[in-house]
Amino acid sequence: MRKSSEIAAKAWLTLLVACTLCVVASKAQTSAQNSGSKAIGKPVIVELFTSEGCSDCPPAEALALKMEKQVIPGADVIVLEEHVDYWNRYGWRDPFSSMEWTSRQQDYVSKLGNGNPYTPEMVVDGQSEFVGSDGRAAQQAIEKAARDAETNVTITDASADPKGAEEAKISVGKLEGVAAGDVAEVWLAVTEDRLHASVTAGENAGHTLYHAAVLRSLRKIGVARANGDVAFAGNVQVKFKSGWNRKDVHVVVFVQDKKSLKILGAAAVKVAS
Repeated sequence: MRKSSEIAAKAWLTLLVACTLCVVASKAQTSAQNSGSKAIGKPVIVELFTSEGCSDCPPAEALALKMEKQVIPGADVIVLEEHVDYWNRYGWRDPFSSMEWTSRQQDYVSKLGNGNPYTPEMVVDGQSEFVGSDGRAAQQAIEKAARDAETNVTITDASADPKGAEEAKISVGKLEGVAAGDVAEVWLAVTEDRLHASVTAGENAGHTLYHAAVLRSLRKIGVARANGDVAFAGNVQVKFKSGWNRKDVHVVVFVQDKKSLKILGAAAVKVAS
């Protein structure tokens, strides 16, 4: 009789613990939904080539903003909104445009074989390109990229510099998915959220345009070694311009094959304000 009581007590305790865990999990899920947070999956870089002078671009930028928040199974979407400069001759000079981003788009044009640069163009992990406002194509490309092998990338914030710089510790794990005979380069990008502009000329005259993660700077910081569990490691200084709002700034690091342009891994962190 005593043994039966002990068994019953243990069974009741097990049931109580299970119920408690269910309640905690349910609350956590509800909290995540209410806060707008999303599940973490494989980081996938989504590059949007756009311009404030292009009337077809605002829907693509709205899609990029949506993708930063929505849950796509297995993926953690990192947006780089790159404003090209070839629209500047048509009445409106995009304040976020750069010939560097135009050159980067041209590299994709040459590799992906789509003929000519255009806006809005979206490129996912350096491997898929399509019209940037095509939500279905975007989701399919992101889900496909999320199934690829992942090279682990980590960014650890270090001490902040009062002069507007910050040192970050970068680590890249064993290379996964690198093409034979290719070179994996490590890139550091700085993006800024919540930027907008009131356009007074060109195709979008009279409209206020809201952007996703606008690319502010991009530079190569090294080459990842093909052998070993740690392909790259080092401390890198990240500089910020005075006009950038630090509370809306992110640092992004990604590893990209030099020849194939395939992105092997990535990570992003928010900069402390």
